[in-house]
Amino acid sequence: MAQAQERTAVRAKKRFHHGDLREALIAATRDLLIEHGPDGFTLADACRRAGVTTAAPYKHFRDKQEILEEIVARGARVLGMALDLAGAQEIARRSRGTPRVAARLLRRVRDFTTVAGLSRIDAKAADHALGRLEVDARGLDAMDRRYLTMIAENYGGGPVGAETIAAALADQRYVVEEVIEPYLIQQGLVQRTPRGRMLSDLGYRYLGLTPLRPPSAQLDLLASDESEEAAS
Repeated sequence: MAQAQERTAVRAKKRFHHGDLREALIAATRDLLIEHGPDGFTLADACRRAGVTTAAPYKHFRDKQEILEEIVARGARVLGMALDLAGAQEIARRSRGTPRVAARLLRRVRDFTTVAGLSRIDAKAADHALGRLEVDARGLDAMDRRYLTMIAENYGGGPVGAETIAAALADQRYVVEEVIEPYLIQQGLVQRTPRGRMLSDLGYRYLGLTPLRPPSAQLDLLASDESEEAAS
């Protein structure tokens, strides 16, 4: 099966010129990032989607992050921005591995730098603009920090249910579950348990707080509660 896929990819590769192959890889990676997130696929998956051999990306890109940087740089050219490589890398690094987020941040960086009268956007200018947007080095924004802080301070680190979180944030449940939580869970800052959401050790460290009790003790408590419920 694998050999057949490789032969198909080799035949497909012959249809591409150098620039076309690069474009195909960028388009395939962009689609997979949207569909599965930054950790939901491999470069081999992008190759199969583009119809090229698994060795092809390494002639053009080091990894998925570098492809995302190229997507950011291309968006900057479309917007008429003078964005250097370091600036593109800074924006890509904080975009959660998602082209949609990268495009939004790119437009906001353009707005800030235009107001500031900057003719060229480097890493320092991008960092300043993203800081003004309250997007930190990990790509977390003000709403993410509000979510984490609320669980830590209002609910002792959890567990707490999605409905309660949504009410506390004055937002809809689907926003919590589909917009806020996926990246926090992916980053290991939040755990989703049968009884609700809990901050992980990483989540506490991110906030600069000390857990009220070790997460392992919380999980043991949850397990004992579930055992008692099953027995009753």
